[in-house]
Amino acid sequence: MKTGGALVYEDSRNPVEIIEKLMGQPFCHMHGPEHHVMVGSALLTAYKNAGGDIDLLQALAEMMSRGKSVPGGACGFWGACGAGISAGMFVAIISKSTPLAVESFGLSHLMTSKALGEIGAVGGPRCCKRDSYLSILAAVDFVKEHLGIEMEKPEIVCNHSAQNNQCIGKRCPFARVNHYHT
Repeated sequence: MKTGGALVYEDSRNPVEIIEKLMGQPFCHMHGPEHHVMVGSALLTAYKNAGGDIDLLQALAEMMSRGKSVPGGACGFWGACGAGISAGMFVAIISKSTPLAVESFGLSHLMTSKALGEIGAVGGPRCCKRDSYLSILAAVDFVKEHLGIEMEKPEIVCNHSAQNNQCIGKRCPFARVNHYHT
């Protein structure tokens, strides 16, 4: 990250790297609705840095407005995790989707369903970090396939499990134990 006055500039094309920086900030809890904004924000920033044609500041402001309207607990009470919804909001913002749009309407729904499908395949209980990673990885693949913009997609090893009383351990695709090679 580079600072420029009151603004912080991020030049990474890696949305996982970006969200990890956000997860390390004091405002971010192990679980919480802040992830509903952070997923889309990390994706918007990496997308712009990878060559996506958006007004990043305007897009981030829109992501904040939309993401903060998804309440905590939506994952369990609505059947739709806010991190997955955030990935759909990201595609809706970059594609300028509206309720009356045709192609962009479909794209944003496909993105949300892809992210939620990944989250649902792992199952619960909730983990905002795991679901954020799953949503971001789904979005990186989706954007490359549908929009031709290639963000970086790293291998992820979770460093948050000690703070998560509901960690699913070996069932998590990002568990450290799943990444050891014997």
